[in-house]
Amino acid sequence: MPTQREEAEAKIRQQLERIVEGIRAKDLEGLKRLYATDVVSFDVEPPLQHVGIEAKLKNWTKVFTFFREVNYELRDLTLTVGDDLAFGHGFGRLSGTLNNGTATGGMWVRGTFCFRKLDGNWLITHDQASVPFNITSGKAVTDLEP
Repeated sequence: MPTQREEAEAKIRQQLERIVEGIRAKDLEGLKRLYATDVVSFDVEPPLQHVGIEAKLKNWTKVFTFFREVNYELRDLTLTVGDDLAFGHGFGRLSGTLNNGTATGGMWVRGTFCFRKLDGNWLITHDQASVPFNITSGKAVTDLEP
């Protein structure tokens, strides 16, 4: 019989799979149900932070306008689960076919997800996507793979 933490981890993994499915389907309403209303997102695109569900969905809307077909992969996910807080980290890659027909393999980013159990549901309260950079040149390094 699974422990309470194992059950919570399974639910969080399901939430992350729903994120992947929502991105692939360009389903803003589905994505909205997976984030806390006060989510804070540190994304690769400016500004430094996106605060609130509307800002997060605006970011996804912008992404979806560039892609005819979009894919998202999440790899090497590690989760740490508490009673009502959890966090995870792994690697994510957004790829697909742009509206002009160009296929893009995307780049791998480092991803961190923070969850809070609200009204019995595990919702993302913070996420961060980051790209390593060359400290000498100050330029992003976008060709790394996990």
